Amino acid sequence: MPEKLLNITACTLSPLGDSAIVITFGDGMEYSIHKKIKLLMDLLEDEPFAGFIECVPAFTNLTVFYDPLVVYKDQKQSNDTEISPFEVVRSIMEMKLQGLKETKKLSHRTVSIPVCYGKEYGPDLEYVARYNDLTTDEVIHIHSTGEYLAYMIGFAPGFPFLGGMSEEIATPRRSSPRMTIPAGAVGIAGMQTGVYPISTPGGWQLIGQTPTKLFLPNVNPPSLLQAGDIVKFQPISDQEYKEMIFKEGLQ
Repeated sequence: MPEKLLNITACTLSPLGDSAIVITFGDGMEYSIHKKIKLLMDLLEDEPFAGFIECVPAFTNLTVFYDPLVVYKDQKQSNDTEISPFEVVRSIMEMKLQGLKETKKLSHRTVSIPVCYGKEYGPDLEYVARYNDLTTDEVIHIHSTGEYLAYMIGFAPGFPFLGGMSEEIATPRRSSPRMTIPAGAVGIAGMQTGVYPISTPGGWQLIGQTPTKLFLPNVNPPSLLQAGDIVKFQPISDQEYKEMIFKEGLQ
């Protein structure tokens, strides 16, 4: 039985400046959309075209960056008709999209992140509990027993936008964002959860803190998490948190 091709009739291909193309697959944060994005991303990284630089996944689209001069020179060598680098890349993308297989399964790396919940580590935990008519222990249990898909990395270096959180603990962003949030803060915003990799302003509800570093500037890639990773949160005590921070400082 032949493999079933992914339905890509709804996707659009648009230029982004003169050196990138955006392939949009839908308009919502859905696993089916993520799968198409990830399959195309993996295909491009395994079989790059002449001039390909990198691709960046988001919730609903994949942005593919390329060197227009390399694309132009390559097409000139193989075609007497001059067409723009964007048209060349769009044609390549259309061919690759037509070959994506629906039956192909995605492989997901699982990453466990320790979290010390509440108190000074999670100043908004009690608010999240009150908002959802739960106890703080129930919020911790629900949050730490879930499995979360990293749909994209953005906003700040290494910041993961994680989907799959239970509606039971969904909470709106703060009406007044904080000017400074410490690196490692674990937050909730609507139906998403995430971890601040560096100190930055932000409006997410903070429920805990991790000693794990998500932004790794001396590593390639410099982010602990990548789009497509599965994240699990592991509750730790205040003492365990301090011990982990101490060990991090010795490294």
